[in-house]
Parts: sequence; C-alpha cells; structure tokens
Amino acid sequence: MYKEEFNPSQFMTERYFEFHHSYNETPPKVEFHQHPFYEIFFFLSGNVNYIIEGKNYSLRPGDILLTGSLDIHRPDIHAGKPYERIVIWLADDFFGHLKDFYGEDLTACFTDSALKDYRLIRPDNQKILQLKKLCTQLSEAKRSKEIGSYALGSAYLTEFLVQISRAYYDAPDSIKYDVVENEKINEILVYINENLAEDLSLEHLASRHYTSKYYLSRQFKQFTGLSLYQYIMKKRLTVSRNMLRGGSTVLDACFQCGFGDYSNYLKAFKREFGKTPSTYLKN
Repeated sequence: MYKEEFNPSQFMTERYFEFHHSYNETPPKVEFHQHPFYEIFFFLSGNVNYIIEGKNYSLRPGDILLTGSLDIHRPDIHAGKPYERIVIWLADDFFGHLKDFYGEDLTACFTDSALKDYRLIRPDNQKILQLKKLCTQLSEAKRSKEIGSYALGSAYLTEFLVQISRAYYDAPDSIKYDVVENEKINEILVYINENLAEDLSLEHLASRHYTSKYYLSRQFKQFTGLSLYQYIMKKRLTVSRNMLRGGSTVLDACFQCGFGDYSNYLKAFKREFGKTPSTYLKN
C-alpha cells in the first residue's frame, strides 16, 4: 500500500472523501485541531495515546477512532516505534449521497459514539485483516488512472464503512479499560458544550461544579490537554464555523457562540482557520 509523507494540513481538497496512509519514523508534532468533516483514524503501529474531548485513548494496532466536526482532538505520539496510520476524511454531505443510493444511514456509529462520548472501535483480528485489505484496494483504486477507478474506490470505501459500523456495535465492553477520563471534567465539558453563549469563566465553572479554581484548572489541563480558556475558545470557534457552514450570518455565529466582542471574534477566527468568517463563507 502506498505511503505518503505526513501533511499537517487539516483541510480537505477533494469533494467527498480523502484517503491518507502515513508513516513516520520520528514522531510528528500534531497540535489540537478540529475539522468540518468526519474522520476515521485507523491505527496501525506506534506508541500513541489519542486525546478526544477530555478522554485519553491508549491505542493498540488495529484500533479505530471516529471523530466529527465538533471534536477537538490530538494524537500524543511517543518515540520508540514507527508511527503508521490510515486516515479517511468524509465530507459532511457524503453520507447523504450514500443514503439516497442505498437507503441506509452509515453515520449511525458516528452519531452513537458522539452521544456516548466514546469514540473507540477495537475490531477482532479477522476484521482487522479485512479492513486492511479494503484499504489496500481503496489506495490502489485512488492512484489508478483506469476508467471506473473512482467508482471502484467509492465501492471499497462503502464496504469499509459497513465493516467498521458492524465492528462498532460488536465491540466488547472490556475496551473501555483503555480509556483514561475524569467524571468531574466530563461533567464540566458537557456543561460547556451546552452553554457556549453563557459565562464560562473559571470562577463561574468552579463555583457551579463545587470545586476549587486551582483543582479545576489543573485537572482540566491534565485530561483535555488544553487550558480551560484554550478549550472554550476552540469550541466556540468550531461551533461558529459550523454555524456559518449551515447558513448563519457572521453576527449570529459570533454572539450565539459567546463572543461578546465582534472584532475579537474576527481576529480569533482568522487565527484559528486562516481566513476571516466572511472569506470562509464565500469559499
């Protein structure tokens, strides 16, 4: 299977889906990020813990992680083993086309994992071999110039999605032991996500959740990898970006996501996404 060099960009350049098979001898530096599409992360080798929305997943070869357009995440990659993975990006309207054609909603596992706030799939060995074979076929189809190659690649991708959906619902409960989390921080993350337009200061959150500011600040950083301020800012910007994609005005996206100052919102948005909200809307 063809392996490509790691590209730190988190933007899709193809219309419906992208397939990336990357390999690094030296751990790359990956910052916390989020993107306006679905991501399937298929872990093949390395020494990696993956942080998604306050949960730290200790990965084994063959593990799969599912993330959506609201999930702030980052791999914590350690030296000692080559880091190899397959990443598949799916446009937010990709599944709609599949549903129109096949009559089945293959976003169910993404939706369920987000509701349960648990993104890990651990297929059995037979299923892993099957998924790797499909990835090889998909990679070859994507690189081929023969007629029908894109259609063939799409067919392999559809089968891959069916197989991980089945693996998701067949996953044993025991894999939850490889997740490190904190109940109090989970509770605070839920509150933040449901109240982005409200007061989310450290003082308010500590008081509301009956904990000290020092404890909250330290524990939040430990389990999410970000300071409280960094997480809230990224989450507000992410939700505002998704609102723009859904047709909201820049003003609505600004104030409904808790930005009290319009000019500061414009600067923060450009710093996070590389363009102003109005330019993002045009594109």
